[in-house]
Amino acid sequence: MITVNTHEAKTRLSALLLAVEERGETVIICRNGKPAAELRAITPTTADPLRSHPELAGRILYDPTEAATVDEWPEDAR
Repeated sequence: MITVNTHEAKTRLSALLLAVEERGETVIICRNGKPAAELRAITPTTADPLRSHPELAGRILYDPTEAATVDEWPEDAR
């Protein structure tokens, strides 16, 4: 684990990224001596947060962006 302050992180960002990518290092960036952020490699589970969940794939059988018909509106909202 590498710990750096914000100024050093800005100055050495390319080298820190290389350490994360090639050696799997984790970089802790501190502000005023306190940890503020963590720089680490992306795992396959966090690489695509917008992908569909395998258990939910294909379960939505309608277009969720389609406008509701008058019959689908609540009685008090018609």
